[in-house]
Amino acid sequence: MTVTADRQDERLKQVGKGIRHALADVVERSRGGDLGVIPVVVGIVVIWTVLQILNPIFLSSANLVNLTLESAAVGVIALGIVCVLLVGQIDLSVGSVSGLSGAVLAVLFVGQGLPVWLAVLASVVMGAVIGWLYGQLFNRFGVPSFVITLAGLLAFLGLQLYVLGTKGSINLPFDSGLVNFAQLDFVPAWLSYTFAVVAALWLFASGFLHARERRRAGLSARSMSVLVARSVALLVVLAFVVWYLGQTRGVGWMFVFFVALVLIMHYLLSRTKWGRAVYAVGGNVEAARRAGINVKAIYTSVFVLCSTFAAVGGILAAARLAAANQSSGSGDVNLNAIAAAVIGGTSLFGGRGTAFGALLGIIVIQSISSGLTLLNLDSSIRFVVTGVVLLLAVVVDSVSRRSRTSHGRA
Repeated sequence: MTVTADRQDERLKQVGKGIRHALADVVERSRGGDLGVIPVVVGIVVIWTVLQILNPIFLSSANLVNLTLESAAVGVIALGIVCVLLVGQIDLSVGSVSGLSGAVLAVLFVGQGLPVWLAVLASVVMGAVIGWLYGQLFNRFGVPSFVITLAGLLAFLGLQLYVLGTKGSINLPFDSGLVNFAQLDFVPAWLSYTFAVVAALWLFASGFLHARERRRAGLSARSMSVLVARSVALLVVLAFVVWYLGQTRGVGWMFVFFVALVLIMHYLLSRTKWGRAVYAVGGNVEAARRAGINVKAIYTSVFVLCSTFAAVGGILAAARLAAANQSSGSGDVNLNAIAAAVIGGTSLFGGRGTAFGALLGIIVIQSISSGLTLLNLDSSIRFVVTGVVLLLAVVVDSVSRRSRTSHGRA
């Protein structure tokens, strides 16, 4: 009995050492300016706390379900913005591209009677072609992305108005699968919990394989105790979210689709040669070119991804509204997508950020919108608050960038 107890105590000590080492590593990286998602997570906690105090309905299950559904469309667009920001570029036309995509979908599906899947495919391909065109203009003629996409903003807005014609609005059938997907389809409870378990197992497996590769290369890696602890923590958090949202309607399939896109992009950016090339180009273009990276191909790929995600976001927005009209993609869609990417931790200077930044950033944006709407405040207040949060995010990014520079010199 004594030997067994001693072994258990020793295992607990090893777990404690592993977790303490991981926390110390986080603190050290934070001091060096690598804050990661810490600022945005703290921001979400503060915003949710304040809004819940002001209106107890904010954190209700029903409101959070609506918040997740409203986040999906613009969140997908923000995911594309993350891609272009990582290489130090910008796309100002994502709102217009999303509106044009919704208009093309409505005309082909309702006006021309094409199958919905074919209309969706045509809209997505159109977005990819637009991104490819941006890439050619940027690579071949050296036109700044700001100018290219500003021209695209105006041109595609006009094309959207032309496609919709004199009616100005086209309603999508409420009984179509696309509208049901965006408004009424929710994941069964058992499948939601299954997704939570799979996500925890995926986190552990990916972390374990990555740690093994680092050890083989003679580098430091996360201990088994840390890998298990963070996977269990994720499982607990996701299980609670599923249970809480399940008190009303549950987790919407559209939000699951958005999260799936985030996970796919996270894998591509963090585990593939293309992803490493994107960060390299964003960090130092000349160094990336000398390292043998096809810089022009990387630029083209991120522009294509950005416009494609904008088109997908426009389709989701049209399905959510069950209509495409002249105001689709206009208003604050463009600004919210860019703000979400920046607030989520993607650097405006390029080379830093993750796909999860789009998810966290749009949650911040939508939380502000939802909370202030519940308080019956004017939309002008929402714009002011969002602008302040965006400014704070850029300030944090600038300060952390300066800290990393000074830390590297030291």
